[in-house]
Order: sequence, then C-alpha cells, then structure tokens
Amino acid sequence: MRTDRLTYDLPPELIAQKPLSVRSDSRLLVLDRSTGGISDSRFSRLGDFLLPDDCLVLNDTKVVPARFFARRRSGAALEGLFLEQSPDGVWTVYLKPARKVKPGEQICIEDRQQGHFCDAVLLEKGDSGKCRLRLAAAARPDAHTVLENIGFPPLPPYIKRDKDPVRAAEDGERYQTVYAEKTGAVAAPTAGLHFTEPLIEKLKQAGVRFAFITLHVGAGTFKPIATDEVEAHQIHSEAYHIDEANADVINTARGQGGRIIAVGTTVTRVLETVGQGDRVEAGRGATDLFITPGYRFRIVEAMITNFHLPRSTLLALVAAFAGLELIKRAYQHAVENRYRFYSYGDAMLIL
Repeated sequence: MRTDRLTYDLPPELIAQKPLSVRSDSRLLVLDRSTGGISDSRFSRLGDFLLPDDCLVLNDTKVVPARFFARRRSGAALEGLFLEQSPDGVWTVYLKPARKVKPGEQICIEDRQQGHFCDAVLLEKGDSGKCRLRLAAAARPDAHTVLENIGFPPLPPYIKRDKDPVRAAEDGERYQTVYAEKTGAVAAPTAGLHFTEPLIEKLKQAGVRFAFITLHVGAGTFKPIATDEVEAHQIHSEAYHIDEANADVINTARGQGGRIIAVGTTVTRVLETVGQGDRVEAGRGATDLFITPGYRFRIVEAMITNFHLPRSTLLALVAAFAGLELIKRAYQHAVENRYRFYSYGDAMLIL
C-alpha cells in the first residue's frame, strides 16, 4: 500500500497541548466495524459498550523521565533523549543539535534547576543524532536514578514544553497511566491515559476482566514511515513480557465468550505476537511485528486507541484493524467535531 494513503488534514489547533483536568472526561468516538456506524460518547461511559467477561488488556509499562538538557563548553544548549544504558554504564541517547558536537568532546549535563549535575564525554556519534555518552563516574551506576535528578517527561515533539520544573512535575504525573508499574518506556501507552482508578473499579464491578502485559515503548514509535510503500518501512523492535497469570485471564475470557479488547496499539502488537491459534502464550522477548492493512488478527477483537499521526505505523495498525476507508471516515468525523488529537487527546473505541 502506498504510504500517501495514510494521510489526512488536521488543523494544528486540534493537537492537544495538555491533558484534561480529569482523565476520563476525554471524548470517546465509538466505531462499529460491522455497520460502519460512528457515535460520540465520553470515556467515563466506556462501560456502556462493554459486557461481563469482556477482557481489557492494558500495558503497565512506566515512562522514564528520559528527556534531559546539557551544554557544550561554548555554552551552546543541547537537548537529549535517553534510550538505554549498556552494562558498562554507557548511555545511548538522541542528542540535538548534534551536528557540531564531536567525539571526545566533554559536555555538561544539567539538573532540573538548570544547574551543573555532572560531566559526560561523547564517545560516538551516529546518524540522526544518535550518540553514545559516558557520564562521570559518580553518575554511572543506575541510569534511572540519574534521570530522576535530571530528567523531564519525554513528551512527543508536537507538544511544546520548555524547562519549567513545575510543568514538568505535572506532565510527570499525567504522561503516565494510573496503573504504570514496570519502568522502561520512553513514550507513554497513551490509550491508557484516560483510565482513572474509580473507572477501573466500576468496570470490574460490572464483570469486566483486566489483564496486563508489559511493552516498553521506544522512541521508534514516533518515527514516520518515510518509504513510498508502507511495507518497505523497517519498524522498530520493542521488549515485551506477559506472565502466566495474565495469559490465563485472557485465555479464560476467550473461553467464556468474552471479547479481548486491546488498550492501545502496544498491547495489540504484543497480543498478536504471543498468539498461538486462539490462545496467548506467556513469555518475554522483543517484537518487531509490523501490522499493516491485510493483516489477519488472531487475538484482538476490539481496541481502544488515541488518534494517530499521518504516515505513522500506528495509523497503519488501526487501518488494518478497522479498514482504511472506515478509519479515514472516523478521523474526518473527529476533525469536523473538534476532537482533541494525539497523546493528550481524545480516544476511539473500535468494536
């Protein structure tokens, strides 16, 4: 399929720059694949569309405060995004602007108050600003501990933020699901941002089952499809884990006639990766499953998702699930009715 079919027109003012004061006040577009029907609701009324024994599967990854700031010796400002730490303490990061920074150069890492935290040496510079840094010895042992001192929420680039620590604290809470538990993501599983603890309890009381998987969302989730044909794109790989207890919840729900409802594209990728026939198998690994139109789904029967960027792998996935023309019609409805788009935006339930 040609990538230019994964496009739509979006007025910039519909890109949500901050979350609503109450998570579940988000709007919910309900799309019925069997009839093509589109209706408008609120996320707080999600239970209106679910049945006892339905199983919501959520991603319990926890976002690392992976965005940080630094300065060159000249005083020039740098911005970084932490990706991973090797066993010998070397960080892999995206650094911008990286064009003039040279291997062997020492830079100053700032804390949240824009003061000096530690020095680091640029060891290697790759394509697109991907670099390897060695931090001063005192800061090496645990990257996540360091990031708690220097890091800001790794909001996507279409959400404009400066280095305000107060706003960073607010984003640190809201760019995280209420059930986040396992640290490792550099982007939030945004379909889950709409859930509140009272809503989860209400759904449980109504007989809806909950299961959890872990997929640590990587920076590759923001990478647009740059190839002319969708299938020629090289998708990123992400680490996942599903344990025996949660696999049993999902398989029991299926066996008793409940629908498996993926909360987000990350959950969808994991469930379709670990699906064997009509069951899921517990395990851990990395998935590079690229779901595009024409894919035959084995496990996921309904999906909760946010609205995604044009020419993205995420839009390709939801188009595979609901059909490209139906998804484009739903997006047009969302634009015309002034829904809020992207990470801090509204949600869609595809039945």
